[in-house]
Amino acid sequence: MTQLPSFTRSLLHPRYWLTWLGIAILYLVVLQPYPVIYRLGTVLGRIAMHVMKHRVHIAERNLALCFPEMTEQARAALVRKNFESVGMGLLETGMAWFWPDWRIARWFTVTGLEHLQPLRAEKRGVLLIGLHFLTLELGARIFGMHNPGIGVYRPNDNKLIDWLQTWGRMRSNKTMLDRKDLKGMIRALKQGEIIWYAPDHDYGPRSSVFVPFFAMENAATTSGSYLLAKVAKPAIVPFVARRREGGKGYELIIQPAELSVPLDDEATTATWMNALVEQNVLLAPDQYMWLHRRFKTRPEGEPALY
Repeated sequence: MTQLPSFTRSLLHPRYWLTWLGIAILYLVVLQPYPVIYRLGTVLGRIAMHVMKHRVHIAERNLALCFPEMTEQARAALVRKNFESVGMGLLETGMAWFWPDWRIARWFTVTGLEHLQPLRAEKRGVLLIGLHFLTLELGARIFGMHNPGIGVYRPNDNKLIDWLQTWGRMRSNKTMLDRKDLKGMIRALKQGEIIWYAPDHDYGPRSSVFVPFFAMENAATTSGSYLLAKVAKPAIVPFVARRREGGKGYELIIQPAELSVPLDDEATTATWMNALVEQNVLLAPDQYMWLHRRFKTRPEGEPALY
């Protein structure tokens, strides 16, 4: 299993004081009533759009590549909504880490819990497909309040943030695994655990195959899904945490389990998984992480897209 970070006195070193200040500000902000947090988050996102010009360009480029039929006006409107969601995503991370359970539950409705009941009864491993929505921290928290599982994550280079994110995520998870620890994931799935897994980012050429994603014919997509599905034979359960318009809270949508995964080869599984990802992205496209360089890895000989 992955060795998780723990709090040590070294995290009080002056090199971390600015990080501590940021954490304190985030904590104080999320103590406010949710309607205030919602207004602050959307305003923060609009400001970020003027500051993070490079990320705006990446989001515009991703949308143009994925939805070439979309008009420039529609794309610009979606980017504006997306950056409002970026601002909210920062504050929702604080909500996920610092809010008590009762306050999380107050602002969420949950549908689809019945899809997990037979899987838990037969102790079947569940590969929970948690996409890179900007609500992902909050969605993982509310899901774990109902069905605690094991989170998959990338350790942060900042040791204080690494400890804090692990502490926050462990409030509703059993433990965490490094995303490179495939053996640990397989072992846990075979033991009937729920593994939170995100197959929708570009993890580089060594661990990817090139398959379609929306209108992109050659998107680098993790080959890890194939190994997990072939060896551990879990049920595949997608879920989405979607923010409601106008500061009216959230809904967690747990979808029916997929029990038959095509396993002809890595590309076949990745293509199937991307189709599943697409269906879920379209549930809340303005809340997806479009500012990530999803298509940074290209097939040999093809030019960079950013």
